[in-house]
Amino acid sequence: MLSALARAATRRPRTVILTWLALIVLGFGLGTGVFGRLSDSVPDVPGAESDRTAELLDDIDPRGESLSAVVEAPRVADPALRTRVEQAVTDLRRVPGVTAVPDPYATEGLASGDGRALIVPVTLKGGLDDDAEDATVDAVADRVKEIDGADVHVSGGPLLGRQLGERAQEDVQRAELISLPIVLGLLLLIFGGLRAAGLPLLVAVSGVAGAFLALFAFSQVTEISVYVIQVTTMLGLGLAVDYALLMVMRFREERRTSADVTDAVHRTVERAGRTILFSGLTVAVSLSGLLVFPSPFLRSMGLAVAAVVVVDMLAALTLLPALLTRFGARIAPSKPRAPGAEGRVFARLARFAGRRPIAVTTVSVLALLTLALPVSNLRIDIGDARQLPASTEARQLYDTVNAHYPAGVGVDPVVVVARPGTDPAFEARVKALDGVASSETQTLDDGTRVLRVTPAGSIDGATATQLVEQVRELRGDNPVTVAGVAARLVDFRQMLADRAPWAALTVLAGILALLFAFTGSLLIPLRTVLTTLLSLGAALGVVVLVFQDGHAASWLGGEGLGALSLTAPPLIVAIAFGLAMDYELFILARMREAWRATGDAQEAVVAGLRRSGRVVSCAALLLAVVFGAFMTGGFAPILEIGLGLTLAVVIDATIVRMLLVPATMTLMGKRAWWAPRALRRVHERFGVRDEEAPTEDTEDMVTPRQ
Repeated sequence: MLSALARAATRRPRTVILTWLALIVLGFGLGTGVFGRLSDSVPDVPGAESDRTAELLDDIDPRGESLSAVVEAPRVADPALRTRVEQAVTDLRRVPGVTAVPDPYATEGLASGDGRALIVPVTLKGGLDDDAEDATVDAVADRVKEIDGADVHVSGGPLLGRQLGERAQEDVQRAELISLPIVLGLLLLIFGGLRAAGLPLLVAVSGVAGAFLALFAFSQVTEISVYVIQVTTMLGLGLAVDYALLMVMRFREERRTSADVTDAVHRTVERAGRTILFSGLTVAVSLSGLLVFPSPFLRSMGLAVAAVVVVDMLAALTLLPALLTRFGARIAPSKPRAPGAEGRVFARLARFAGRRPIAVTTVSVLALLTLALPVSNLRIDIGDARQLPASTEARQLYDTVNAHYPAGVGVDPVVVVARPGTDPAFEARVKALDGVASSETQTLDDGTRVLRVTPAGSIDGATATQLVEQVRELRGDNPVTVAGVAARLVDFRQMLADRAPWAALTVLAGILALLFAFTGSLLIPLRTVLTTLLSLGAALGVVVLVFQDGHAASWLGGEGLGALSLTAPPLIVAIAFGLAMDYELFILARMREAWRATGDAQEAVVAGLRRSGRVVSCAALLLAVVFGAFMTGGFAPILEIGLGLTLAVVIDATIVRMLLVPATMTLMGKRAWWAPRALRRVHERFGVRDEEAPTEDTEDMVTPRQ
């Protein structure tokens, strides 16, 4: 297959290049339409009690979503300001699609005790279609903003999703403006020429365009979260640079021994292309675990990111060979070096680890386990507006309410829906529960009673989630269900606990199978998974220490929130696991070549690290730059994901790949490449085979060519 791709790219390079240019135009044209279709709904679990209850309320409750506006002034009771606010309230009640706007001066609790703020809640009608809802939201926001003589902030409901989408687009643009020039500068240093440096960047741009196009396509059939944009863009950009870096470096190496550009391209695709193909597959398999979860957010994230990985892989295997065919003659071959000079530093690291394998393994494992210790205290929640940068409208509204109102104002209630037939005393028992700050009851036309209980503390803190669990235990046989933000969090946590083992089994089975197909070894895949889990634990532990516990969070533009966003841990684990497999395959490919050529297990480790160390280190540096650029936006979940992935890449490319891998490979020796006879036959039939097969086989080991 790789040979066929190479032939197609070299035979018709102009056609291939024009096709990808059309994709880039389409991606940055049509694909960017996804920014207007983003959703801020993350913790929904279809079929869960909170989801069923929300759907029931949509059907029987005439009220829809609501917006909130906060008017802040030195004295909100000022007659002139009061006249302007009351006129705005009158106008808002006439807006089509608005069902209720209370008078903030006459309604208890809407005016702050210090007389400096007013809350104006606006309730929309239920059942509005998207266009009608958008028109209503625009009209409400525009009219509230017209109030003169005060600072006005408006957010909530469908407006919050739009604000987050706009913020996501701004963050992506900022990250690209920061990262692309730095990446280009680093590539110039790595390659020493603009032509060679520009090729990975062009593939990266193709990857980002493909990411937007894939996301736009998925948005037609499923919800796309605001978090997906940054994650897929950073991964698409980073992986494209990784793959292009490997291909261009290998091409320059092949050019040393081949004067014919086309022949050098063929050899590059056949050798480095195999690594890229398996790398793309392993990253996609790592993300397939997200498909096990019923959450639309996690499933759409898994599908979108996997699609981006495939786009990057295809760009590296088709666009890049076509570009090398057209312009490769102008790219200088890598300079020949004296024997032993190439990759000298990495060879020394490999020999150091090989001389002291037990000590290096012990110290590395203990260091990684120490960094991973905070994971034992990991907490996840949905979070409130503190996750947003201070410049966002929703955060400004939150800060204003927090400054002028007592704790608990603005906290979403736990919604208890009691259908007809419920014990009349049940409502009183709920109100008497610990942690209930206030409550209100609504009776619907069919006799259903909706009790909205405001918990003490935050929107999804321990008090709120305990209140949900207490109500569910208290109801007994009564036809009572619970909804609200806290209930969605409880159901999301339970979904993670139920499905995480199956997701892990799915990923591990796929990864082990792919690594066996690539190496022909049974032990190397097991060693790879164990060392990768150590680096993942270390990275996640530091994220917990920073953003949950608050240590040094301010240095990164964040703050300690007492928990991580529920989006961060599963995405960090899934994506970082795939990236770790990326670097593992880069190194194993070279180790395998050396092993099959020499039969010396220790020298194969040294040669593998010598030949791959530079590309792994450069790729990790470039990825760290890309991920770091996305941490400039200040959105807490993206900060957490960005830091987690940056640390995972750096730890994996240094401690794990440069020290732990050569040390453990030395401890295993020749048995690292061992496989039972039955599995060896399977590998000979279905696994990766070199152009020249080995001449001799022992009973249980893939033996190198002599």
